[in-house]
Amino acid sequence: MPHDLSEALDALRPLLLDLDTLVRGIGSGRRRNLAPSCRRVDLRPVDLRGGRFLQLVTSDDDGPPRTRNVPVGPEAEEAVEALLAEPFGNWHVETLDRIVQLRVTKRGQAQVHSTRTSRRDVAPSSHDRVRQHLLPPDDPLFSALGADADKRRQVDAFLRHLAAVVRPPEPGRPLRVVDLGCGNAYLTFAAHRWLGDRFDRVRTIGVDVRADSVERNTRLAAELGMPDLSFVASSIDEAELPAGPDDGAVDLVLALHACDTATDQALARAVRWRAGVVLAAPCCHHDLQRQLTVARSAGHRPPSPFGVLTRHPILRERLADVLTDAVRAELLDLLGYRTEVVEFVDSRHTPRNVLLRAVRSATGEPRRSHREYLDLVTAWGVRPALAGLLGDEVAAVLAADPEAGR
Repeated sequence: MPHDLSEALDALRPLLLDLDTLVRGIGSGRRRNLAPSCRRVDLRPVDLRGGRFLQLVTSDDDGPPRTRNVPVGPEAEEAVEALLAEPFGNWHVETLDRIVQLRVTKRGQAQVHSTRTSRRDVAPSSHDRVRQHLLPPDDPLFSALGADADKRRQVDAFLRHLAAVVRPPEPGRPLRVVDLGCGNAYLTFAAHRWLGDRFDRVRTIGVDVRADSVERNTRLAAELGMPDLSFVASSIDEAELPAGPDDGAVDLVLALHACDTATDQALARAVRWRAGVVLAAPCCHHDLQRQLTVARSAGHRPPSPFGVLTRHPILRERLADVLTDAVRAELLDLLGYRTEVVEFVDSRHTPRNVLLRAVRSATGEPRRSHREYLDLVTAWGVRPALAGLLGDEVAAVLAADPEAGR
């Protein structure tokens, strides 16, 4: 239920100033059409030689964090008053017996979630560093999605990769996000929430072939107060974006654990939309595995001395995984992206832990000659699905490459 913003902020003041019970406070994000003086502030009590202080750590994108220790009393009250007056979009306050989450809506009201907890074993003045989550683990979003600890870790790892590459849209239009093959949409919801705190306007569309998943996700988006997050039932290769003033502009495409060549379909859509950023976590690399098996049965000899890698089925399966993602990365580079293949999340939490992170270059030109790509697919006798889906685009780039035909 929305609350009056002034009253909700007033209720945070005594929690932030009670240094005997405060564990930490975090102000972050921005309100609609307003910008605070810093991107984020962290508050915590610390015990120093001169006694107990309120420590303020402010962070911005263009420099190292700045730390200030404020004495208890009028100076601390003045500092907290100034911070509560900043147009932060979110406040997260933890004390020894409660956690309060405040989020400012686009209408300037406060959504407040408060839970009781027991933190009596935590020393509020401790200097131990606590990992800061981009979305707090107690965010009501996780409860609504039924996300367990492993899912929350995946969300945090994913958001850190997203934070490293996301770019603001052109002035005057919203950031447009499309998640292809979103499934239960844990990461769709998390990305929309986090991006909404960072940018003025974000429109996110989740696409999934299952109508029941789309119905569930649509209901949850309404319950969580996310009107700019929508879902459509469609296959990836037939997905159409809703009409709007920003037709054709796609800033970010997600394709997380889309099975086998569904990942290639998502990458092809992203390239044709000229998406600024693509994050894809592939799953189930069957296509090239089958091709390697067929090529071996047909007498195709892999490049020497690597034939042993296809002799044993388990090695052939693992080789196909690596070869598939290497080819995808090379093709994205060929088509004007700067692509990295990185670890998504620790393999203890999911075996599908590879992430393709691609950012479109300003010119859209290939990064380098792609003689290596042609040599790679020829040597292994494979026909990558992504190259087939983007046949015209790949042919055009290779035709313009003076080294491609050598």
